[in-house]
Amino acid sequence: MSKTPRRAGAAAGVLLAAGAGTRYGMPKVLAAQGKWLRSGVAALAGGGCEDVVVVLGAAVVDVPAPARAVLAQDWRRGPGASLRAGLESVPEADFAVVLTVDTPDIGADVVSRVLAAARAVPSGIARARYGRRPGHPVVIARRHWPALLGALRDGEGARGFLAGRDDVRAVDCADLAGGADIDTPADPD
Repeated sequence: MSKTPRRAGAAAGVLLAAGAGTRYGMPKVLAAQGKWLRSGVAALAGGGCEDVVVVLGAAVVDVPAPARAVLAQDWRRGPGASLRAGLESVPEADFAVVLTVDTPDIGADVVSRVLAAARAVPSGIARARYGRRPGHPVVIARRHWPALLGALRDGEGARGFLAGRDDVRAVDCADLAGGADIDTPADPD
């Protein structure tokens, strides 16, 4: 049974974890014996998401409570396909909080800060920033989902939708996390 947000302004967390992790050497959802997966779910649930979905593909695993699994059938097409599957699985949410499984140092405090910013700005769009570098999570209000879904391309997630927009609230989170995504085993964890 799916858990669906019901209150006005409800947020759903979408943890993107479908990729094969080719450069990493395995699907990142399996990294650190599932620690990254547990960390992402905890960050979203603890940061204010009433519903949390984990988008799976290359590896299908049990997801920790309170999350539920969503399978991206066309995960091989890239993050855009995973994001589409995630958004389509949370039709009752007013905000989607998008996080990737390969950013394990992002905690609930970061999610909470970015979600609060998105709820407070007219656009309903906010993105974490770590120094000068944009990162995750990205929060997008439901009214933008049709445009976001229309902008999705193979090989990238929301990047094309976010590029050049002047209504995205940048939320400094460098005091809370590094925000770096881990692409190879040599990257710092």
